[in-house]
Amino acid sequence: MTFKTKESRLLLVLGAFFVANAILSEFIGVKIFSVEGTLGIKKFDINLFSVPNLSFNMSAGVLTWPIIFIMTDIINEYFGVKQVRFLSVLTCVLIGFAFIVVGLAMKLQPSDFWVTQQVDGQQINMVVAFDAIFGQGMWIIVGSITAFLIGQMVDVLIFHRIKKFTGERALWLRATGSTLVSQLIDSFVVIFIAFYLNPNYHWSWQMVAAIGLVGYTYKFIIAIAMTPILYLVHGIIDGYLGKDLAHRMIKMAGRG
Repeated sequence: MTFKTKESRLLLVLGAFFVANAILSEFIGVKIFSVEGTLGIKKFDINLFSVPNLSFNMSAGVLTWPIIFIMTDIINEYFGVKQVRFLSVLTCVLIGFAFIVVGLAMKLQPSDFWVTQQVDGQQINMVVAFDAIFGQGMWIIVGSITAFLIGQMVDVLIFHRIKKFTGERALWLRATGSTLVSQLIDSFVVIFIAFYLNPNYHWSWQMVAAIGLVGYTYKFIIAIAMTPILYLVHGIIDGYLGKDLAHRMIKMAGRG
């Protein structure tokens, strides 16, 4: 098969960005950053469910999630629920494969000269650094993949339920609405599996609820802020496809 048609090339590009950003999110997600510190503002001191001193400490994986939100909704809009489900399952398989490869890489015997390196004037044990960055725990991996898959399935379902009522109007409502609901589920599922069920952490339900709610608040704000970008991408794709082809694809996608 060759990608000769505009539709096939578009799906290839969208799917590639979707998969690449999901995998990137898993590996950069090991870094936790301060949203307030990055923005140069005073840290919030939030108290939720008797959990004090909470602030917006987020996984760096949130850098790519807005792109995944947009790719999900755009693929849903033009190609339908089956394509999003297929790409979501494929992405989970590829994330699992990536972690298997990383696990094998961690087992390789390092060369003697590579073990200790000078980085910015400091002696770094590269084996420890490599394992610390890439060696995420099994509970976190399972939690992340499970939350991603459930979130995606909920997203496509709600997207098309809303579309049945709005037709081709109100893209913002079905796109943002489906993202807000799916990310609500995603935010709590990953923490519940990775830190509540994980016997190594013993998090209380209050901690899960508090951390999950803070994380979801951040995702809620970002999802709303990305709405103009969604319309911009939608307009670019309509211009690439042409109005007639774009309309036919959206109509066909709405039939499932």
